Amino acid sequence: MNTIRATGVSKSFGDVQALDGLELEVPTGSFFVLLGPSGAGKTTTLRVLAGLEKPDSGTVEIDGIDATGATPAARDLAMVFQSYALYPKQTAAQNIASPLRARKLPKDEIERQVRRVAELLRIERLLDRKPAQMSGGEQQRVALGRALVREPRAFLMDEPLTNLDLKLRVEMRTELTRIHRSLGRTFLYVTNDQVEAMSMADQVAVLRQGRIQQVGTPAHVYDRPVNRWVASFVGSPRMNFVACEARDGRLAGDGWDLPNPGFAVDEGRPLTLGVRAEDLSLDRRDETASLTGTVYATEPLGDRTLVDVEVGSGRLQVKAPPRVALEMGEPITVAVDLDRVHLFDAATEEALSR
Repeated sequence: MNTIRATGVSKSFGDVQALDGLELEVPTGSFFVLLGPSGAGKTTTLRVLAGLEKPDSGTVEIDGIDATGATPAARDLAMVFQSYALYPKQTAAQNIASPLRARKLPKDEIERQVRRVAELLRIERLLDRKPAQMSGGEQQRVALGRALVREPRAFLMDEPLTNLDLKLRVEMRTELTRIHRSLGRTFLYVTNDQVEAMSMADQVAVLRQGRIQQVGTPAHVYDRPVNRWVASFVGSPRMNFVACEARDGRLAGDGWDLPNPGFAVDEGRPLTLGVRAEDLSLDRRDETASLTGTVYATEPLGDRTLVDVEVGSGRLQVKAPPRVALEMGEPITVAVDLDRVHLFDAATEEALSR
């Protein structure tokens, strides 16, 4: 059974179409990430699912029951916001306990539940502190604890790590995946950070302009993007794209050509070749499929060097070893992993199959 399902959900704010016939299914117990750029409709999706916004059209189901008109309380979904929204005059323990006090549970039961969640989040030492005495990461854990203590049907998380520095974000990604495994509950997590999506998710849904572009495992979305937009949005550095056409059994562009690795395309059809930087190599030993060009620029990044290579009228970025020594304008050969190249229709931008 799907814990959460949205069918044909649309939502506008004045002239702005935030969601446009959204179709979404979140499997029970999954760590499901909704990934997209700012303005894609991610937060609106969460708010509609949680009952904080009413859709203009479409339905929301929870555990197979139509919940479109249900109140937020009746849906039993816990929200974790980007802002921690802790009560400043209450201790961590009191903040975590607030949903239980609202349900008028016995004091000893509240204390037991707070201890349980604190142990899960490893914040026992923070229970007597107030928010002003905590770091951003500690406040985020307390805010998460306040959601966890409710034991809801599912957790909806709206970019909860955005306000943390890089080190804390990495730590919290690890913690969230650990907590998800411990609880086995459904997590629906919203982010525009693809590293978060790729490192935490069981399933990723890529959202653009209120519509789902693709759903799949992180590896599937990365390796098999359904269109050029998904291919360009998912992955860092972004995928290389160059114009080409099929010609005499090869893929030919301006000043270069490669063997066609099995794409069934008509001669002369306008195409776009896509290839990721890690699927290109400066290893001159393998030139069965290669391109010749000149070095345009290098960008040392410590563990690797990004090399921009001018090939014909286009430019490709290549991941190279960390201490590669190259000069601007130097002739160079780029080996291409043909099993990893992508081909897109230039007009529709849809991915073509082999």
